[in-house]
Amino acid sequence: MTPTPHDALFKATFSQPEHAAAALRQVLPPALAARIQFGSLSLLPGSFIDEKLAASHSDLLFSASIESARREQASILLYLLFEHQSTTHPLMAFRLLEYMVRIWQSHLQRHPKATRLPAILPVVLHHSDTGWTAAVAFQDLIDLPPETLALMAEYVPRFRFVLDDISAETDDALRARAMTALGRLVLWCLRHARHPEDLVARLSAWTEVVREVRLAPGGGAALSRVWRYILNIADPARPRELLERLLLSAGPEAKEEIVTIADYLREQGRLAGEREGRLAGEREGRLAGEREGRLAGEREGQRSTLLKLLRLRFGELPAPVVARVRAADAARLERWTERVLSSPTLDDVLLER
Repeated sequence: MTPTPHDALFKATFSQPEHAAAALRQVLPPALAARIQFGSLSLLPGSFIDEKLAASHSDLLFSASIESARREQASILLYLLFEHQSTTHPLMAFRLLEYMVRIWQSHLQRHPKATRLPAILPVVLHHSDTGWTAAVAFQDLIDLPPETLALMAEYVPRFRFVLDDISAETDDALRARAMTALGRLVLWCLRHARHPEDLVARLSAWTEVVREVRLAPGGGAALSRVWRYILNIADPARPRELLERLLLSAGPEAKEEIVTIADYLREQGRLAGEREGRLAGEREGRLAGEREGRLAGEREGQRSTLLKLLRLRFGELPAPVVARVRAADAARLERWTERVLSSPTLDDVLLER
């Protein structure tokens, strides 16, 4: 499955131990965080989420050393799950239990002679329109009266997950977090992702944080990912105006980065269309002659370019929409392509008029 812009930005940032460690320190209980040796934090491969939830959830798994009260060393796994959907998943504690079991299964596949399991600390980063409304303790999902559940306490899985709900977090609170500058900027972007024009309007207040990111090692590349994210999620009625507002809000130092990313997104759509069109033209040219092949290739190129631009604007396309574009004649393709940047919705682009 093609990663969403949210997934791409989250993983590009927090897969780096430096940024993940700062984010985890922010939300873990202080006494527990003090025992984790964050300098040993290491990213582990793999994703454990269900494919059907991949569009609204992202995950990262880390290992680290942890010290006991007797200064004995042990290992701990920190599982960071990011939920980026409009509502809370009511069975998140159960989902986490499923994912934790998969992590343990993966561990046992790599260590078939193991007789004990590594500790897993689950952390959920969440933002939605409503804020978190579900249980954070697994036992709260069990459908029994409290007094009966208490009698079964020893026989029911018991765990809580650490919740970092940024749904109602203010800009000032996010800016003041004891995290890396990039981590704070990314959380702020994710917090306001459902209203990209509002995000752009508020960006000027984050000038100092943006400057701090730029001055850090790899800061230019990190900011390019942030600008690309904002341009990818934007769905404005007037995209050129949004780009101008972004340039104004981000400051003159960001101009080259932002323009380069905007040009890159357009160029990717054009090149993909030309490449697919050329291949299609070559295939059909061998069967129907050079001239007919070129014409067919051009039409296929138009279709591919249009599909690429539609995906950049509106995300993954429904199968009927793809089929409709594939079957469209040259006049429709040209008309729809002209509407991609100016139409607010996918239906408006493909409207017959």
